[in-house]
Amino acid sequence: MAGKFELYQDKAGEWRFRLKAANGEVIASGQGYASKSGAQGGIESVRRNAADAEVVEVDA
Repeated sequence: MAGKFELYQDKAGEWRFRLKAANGEVIASGQGYASKSGAQGGIESVRRNAADAEVVEVDA
């Protein structure tokens, strides 16, 4: 089973998404969006950019 994006509205009324691995563990979450379409755009941005994203180490 593949991972999945969950799209939901939080208690404050903002739209959010989280990416869950096949085992149900949350592996990424998005910021709060004013609209459902904004959160869907965030999901699409992750889909477009994550596959080829470079991994860099930074100082905290």
